[in-house]
Amino acid sequence: MVIGKITGTIVATRKDENLLGGKFYIVRLMTMDTKMTDKFIVAYDTVGSGEGEVVVVVQGSSSRMTEQTQSAPVDASIVAVVDLLEVNDKIVFKKFETKV
Repeated sequence: MVIGKITGTIVATRKDENLLGGKFYIVRLMTMDTKMTDKFIVAYDTVGSGEGEVVVVVQGSSSRMTEQTQSAPVDASIVAVVDLLEVNDKIVFKKFETKV
């Protein structure tokens, strides 16, 4: 599994029938302390994520283990939207800031 930020969308009007109705996103990979890398992947969304969100991506055979991708020709799937990321007892990412 890897984490990354959705930085773009891919629109394909013609695609495999097992991919109809789904979305492809461009995900820029991140380090665990949320620094952006120079690596990008195309991932099939299985959780309803969107532009700008930090997500968890699985690759290879794991990407075909979701209900939406069991029969689909995918190599990377978005399987979670990150709300909080804590590394070495330090919060390095929080999706929602609580206002007091």
